[in-house]
Amino acid sequence: MCGKALPFRQAVKDSEAAPQRSIARHSLKKDMGHGKAEPFHTSGGKATNQITMLTIDLIKQAAARIAGRVHRTPVVTSRSFNEVAGCEVFFKCENLQRAGAFKARGATNKILSLTDDEKKRGIIAVSSGNHAQAVALASREAGARAVICLPEDAPKMKVAATRGYGADIRFFDRHKDDRDGFGREIAERENLVMVPAYDDYLIMAGQGTCGLELLEEVPDLDSMLAPCSGGGLFAGVSTAAKSMKPSIKCFAVEPETASDTQQSVAKGERVKISPPPTIADGLRVQTPGALTFPITRANADDVLTVSDDEILATMRFMLFRMKLLIEPSGAAAAAAVFHRKVPNGSRKVGVVLSGGNVDPEVLTRVLQEEGGN
Repeated sequence: MCGKALPFRQAVKDSEAAPQRSIARHSLKKDMGHGKAEPFHTSGGKATNQITMLTIDLIKQAAARIAGRVHRTPVVTSRSFNEVAGCEVFFKCENLQRAGAFKARGATNKILSLTDDEKKRGIIAVSSGNHAQAVALASREAGARAVICLPEDAPKMKVAATRGYGADIRFFDRHKDDRDGFGREIAERENLVMVPAYDDYLIMAGQGTCGLELLEEVPDLDSMLAPCSGGGLFAGVSTAAKSMKPSIKCFAVEPETASDTQQSVAKGERVKISPPPTIADGLRVQTPGALTFPITRANADDVLTVSDDEILATMRFMLFRMKLLIEPSGAAAAAAVFHRKVPNGSRKVGVVLSGGNVDPEVLTRVLQEEGGN
């Protein structure tokens, strides 16, 4: 068994009786109501995406659309990790994905779905780093101009990589500026098409292909964990997992100091927190997405949290013992398993290693900590 059980945070009382609720049928006006959602607007109040649900069919369509344009990343195991975790763990290595993270899946799916006119207008995205790189790369390959809005304190390596893909970078202050408002203002002024980091069904479907591939390779998993910030990865992965195997348990993982999802699920509505101080720069979103939250709330069997020290210890173990370089955000789910935070009963666990874009300063900290080897 994987570890000592934590208090269970029941998100949807009848989730065991009706696991297929994981396929989102939630109204945007009523967070957990059942009905037709309003169309998502990519820019300027003009509806360009009439998709109103996240389904396994949408995820399979995404898999077909992005095939050959992103990597089908390997699934690896480690006996030494299993011994520490107390269960058998299967890692989906999105740290080896194009642009270094799972974000390449959603960005590629979204951009390939745009019309020729939308691509000609140009693309804009707001990101802390990995989505920025993914959108910049996918835009370049689609022949579209990309404007990327990054926080001023984004990791230098991610900024350099985004610029290297040819993007026009605009910086904002995460402590003073409304990041979404900052991006929307530029999008409206320059008539650009917004490619959201997570709050878009095509983005979620692209991220869900990661879970689809993992279940195809290891169909008898009893649990799956993924990092959760805005919620696009967890929404996609958990929808794929519960659609393919309704009995599977899905756990969202976030830093202790960035627990907006945990607080939101506990309260039953989206909670906004102050800019969180965590080493996991990709998990600093202050509130769950409007579209992702109902799906996360329906699918999450629990929301687990890990400390920065636990993330660093897990990164260190995976680097020296497994020869895998994982960024802090990408190691969050692995840290929950490594430190036995998954409830009892989980014996065969899938973990998404969501990215490997480690800032040199963070890597130096990992290398200098005691017990590195």
